[in-house]
Order: sequence, then C-alpha cells, then structure tokens
Amino acid sequence: MARFIMDIQLDIYSPVQKIQHQLFTEKGIEVFIKRDDMIHPIISGNKWRKLKYVLQDARLANKQHLVTFGGAFSNHLLATAAAAAKFGFKSTGFVRGEEVQNDTLFLCRLHGMHLIFVDRDSYRNKPALFERYFSHDGDAYFIDEGGASTLAAKGCSELVIELPQRYDHIFCACGTGTTAAGIINGLVGHELETEFNAIPVFKNGDFMRADIDKYLINSAIYTLHTDYHFGGYGKTTQQLIDFIKQFVDGTGILIEPVYTAKMLYAIYDLARKDHFTPGSSILAIHSGGIWGLLGMKGKF
Repeated sequence: MARFIMDIQLDIYSPVQKIQHQLFTEKGIEVFIKRDDMIHPIISGNKWRKLKYVLQDARLANKQHLVTFGGAFSNHLLATAAAAAKFGFKSTGFVRGEEVQNDTLFLCRLHGMHLIFVDRDSYRNKPALFERYFSHDGDAYFIDEGGASTLAAKGCSELVIELPQRYDHIFCACGTGTTAAGIINGLVGHELETEFNAIPVFKNGDFMRADIDKYLINSAIYTLHTDYHFGGYGKTTQQLIDFIKQFVDGTGILIEPVYTAKMLYAIYDLARKDHFTPGSSILAIHSGGIWGLLGMKGKF
C-alpha cells in the first residue's frame, strides 16, 4: 500500500490549568499543570516533543524506516508507531522480553509497527541489535529507547517558550533525563530564574543526574527528589493508586502510575512538608503517556 508523505509537524495544544486544592490554599501556594497530554491522543506529552526533530532528521537523511526499542507496555513504542503511520514511515520495535500479547502492542501493530521480541541480555546492547537486523537496510533509522537523544532534548526545550508566565518551580518526572535536560536548557537559554525539580521514577535515582547532565548545553543547578519512586520503574503501591483515584476524581485530569502520578504526588507531599515558600508558584509538567494505564489495570 502506498505511504502518504506529510510535513512533520503537529498543532500544539497544551494549556496550563490551575489545580485547586485545599492543601495549596492553606500553604499559600499556587500549583498549575501544563497539559502536554492534550497534544495528541497517542503521540502525546514529551513523546511528541522528543520525536519531532528526530523524525525531521530521519526525513532529511532520506530514511523511511524507524527502528526503536521498548518494553511490552512502552508508551514510546506506541507513540513511534503512531508517528510513523501519521508521517509516512515504516516502523519496527524491538520489545524487551518474551513474546506477549497486550493492549499496547495491539495498538502498535494496528499502526503498522513490526515487533521483534528479544531476550533481556540481547536487549541491553541496542546498537548491536540494530546492526544485526538492519545493517543492510539503507532506509533504517535508529531511535534509542524512550527517544533519548540531543535532538529529543531540543524538542523538549521548546516547552519553555509556551509558558504564559514565570514560575518559581517546575516539576517533571524523569525516566531517560532527556525531557528534564531539554526544559533546563530552555530555562537557561531564556534566562529564567526558575528552580527545576526532577522526580526520578527509578529506585536509587541519583544516577539520573549524569543522564540529565549529558544533554545539558550549559551546566545548571537543579534539584533531584529521589524518594518518590514507589518501588522503582513500572512499580507502584496502593498509596500511589489511591492518590491517582483521588486526583482524577477531583480534577478530571487523567494520570498514570509510571511517571506523572509520581511527580504530582511529590508536589503534594512537599507542600505538606512546607517545602515551598508561601506565595510560590509551581508548574507540574503532564508528560502524557496515559496509555501506560493499560499495563496497570489490575492495580485499580
């Protein structure tokens, strides 16, 4: 079937909304959320921001086949599959672990992505996998897990120019460090005196500082809050599930347990602990990834 070629661009719709809560009123602070989850139903949040310049680079290099990596419930795999379908690319996803069937992978296939399941040891060396399967495919274009790259950080930096006001604090969940680094680059580039706060979703997340720093254009001061991992990547607890239920019911904003819920929980917890000076304004970045709920349905 013929593939249609389209310009690689989305109309960004990511409003900033205020979160009303008695806790914030009592502490004398204002908390807002940037709704990057509203950019696109599937290529949402930081997934679009990270893919934008990567896809443009692939197009400029005359590459027609996107090859990337992720777990069985990877939002990145699904976003790449949807972006490939929308903008006229083929796509292949290497999936970590044994072959399984689930809702996320169904949607990947529905968008035309070919899936290759690989054992966990082989998965660790992604360039070797790419070379093994696609060294003779001149159309193939390597995209790292989660879209992590300098080009991805560039896309994330553009979030800063969309902000309607200055904030004292910006909070973002942190998985590869790319989104955090991009936003920090944007803040520094526009000389904004805003404290950036990263919430690693991994256990023992201090290592994320090195992952963030490698994508920074200039050195910068920022804060890592490493106590909000809830057991580690892809892990959760009943405490976090209860928070999600209360937040969604109280705001109408859908969040998931892997990234955004952990970041928002951190803001509420830090507010209770008087971390913020009265009068402070805090912006939470909703990084999308709502489809991550598909792998957590049993927890609710």
